[in-house]
Amino acid sequence: MAEDSRNGESTHNQLHLPKKPKLATRFISEPEIRDEFSHHQHGIARINNGSFGSCPGSVLASQRGWQRRFLQQPDYFYYNTLRNGILASRTVIKDLVNADDVDEISLVDNATTAAAIVLQQIGRRFAEGKYGKNDAVLMLHCAFQAVKKSIQAYVTRAGGAVIEVQLPFPVNSEEEIIAEFQRGLAEGRANGKKIRLAIIDHITSMPCVLIPVRELVKICRVEGVEQVFVDAAHAIGSVKVDVKEIGADFYVSNLHKWFFCPPAVAFLYCRKSSSLPDVHHPVVSHEYGNGLSIESSWIGTRDYSSQLVVPEVMEFVNRFEGGIEGIIKRNHEEVVKMGRMLVESWETNLGSPEGMCAGMIMVGLPSRLCVMSEEDSVRLRSHLREKYGVEVPIYYQGIKDGEEGGARDKDGFITGYARISHQVYNRLEDYCKLRDAINQIIEDRKICRMLLTE
Repeated sequence: MAEDSRNGESTHNQLHLPKKPKLATRFISEPEIRDEFSHHQHGIARINNGSFGSCPGSVLASQRGWQRRFLQQPDYFYYNTLRNGILASRTVIKDLVNADDVDEISLVDNATTAAAIVLQQIGRRFAEGKYGKNDAVLMLHCAFQAVKKSIQAYVTRAGGAVIEVQLPFPVNSEEEIIAEFQRGLAEGRANGKKIRLAIIDHITSMPCVLIPVRELVKICRVEGVEQVFVDAAHAIGSVKVDVKEIGADFYVSNLHKWFFCPPAVAFLYCRKSSSLPDVHHPVVSHEYGNGLSIESSWIGTRDYSSQLVVPEVMEFVNRFEGGIEGIIKRNHEEVVKMGRMLVESWETNLGSPEGMCAGMIMVGLPSRLCVMSEEDSVRLRSHLREKYGVEVPIYYQGIKDGEEGGARDKDGFITGYARISHQVYNRLEDYCKLRDAINQIIEDRKICRMLLTE
């Protein structure tokens, strides 16, 4: 009788994994790129790939194929297809990020799920008395809001303390970030406290800055931080990722933001260590106790197709010259070029040095826009979407009382920044549309003020 190949059984020796996809002999053309993303709404300058990502038409077609295979014969799919397909995807990611073992790679819904996995483990240790009540979790002040909420839900309610490292923005150098991080570590060690977990963004979301993550992880090791979790939601597909070189215990990155997967899927790397048996998926199914990668591969009946298309995504990226590394280089160069163009038009500034960004960059908005609150930034973003067909996040950077170091243009302090993204489907006209919309808004305000004073 053949071995039962349900998700809870070990079938690694039976699997026939796909060969590594080769680079295309003929690279994808610009018309073919436009065709791959022809499902995007026409007339919209979509320069916000960082929020929700993008998925090409060929991968969407593959996803529909996986969905049909499940619907045609769900029982056969579950017993004979699903786990093999997920393992094939995990193997592609394992090779891409240079992990030692495929069992170090789990596929989960998104970075928020991964944060819950890591922080539930920390919370249990506080609740069980393994950690002292004043021991701490350290994070950057600009950590994603869902991560902050997970710390609140799992750590602080169990008695753990939280240390927020205040990062400068605009930022001028990596050294500024390293110095602030070291100050945060010193605060965490005060009065005999221990830092049980440090959460480090690889690329912060708002404002977006490429963090010197390898250097910060090394500092954590020297300073005795117990575990390090890198929240790299924006990383894979926008920067090179080598988890062994980075050296963290946990590393998560969304595959649907910059790696062209359909939403929603992320990989969570857990370095093999004695802590792994204590790491579990927050949704407990019958795979509980079989290891995180297996627990994550079956959390009940749901659509797993976004996790199954990773090999097809690799086929897509390898149609580009240089493969994924070529895409990374192209997007970085183009977003820097577009940022410079906007700065020149608006006579403002970039939020970081060009080397401290990946596929996104912060561009100062003219002070005459008078972005004076979070509410103003939301209103401006909605106005750009609804009147001008421009989709771009707006960040408010307040000026503290007595602060002299804020960025200025010729009219005053710069308090608003646009976070622009560049992905392979973007064109120069997308950024010109944003440039002209901002200039028009300023001109309209000038005209309104002239009419009111006449």
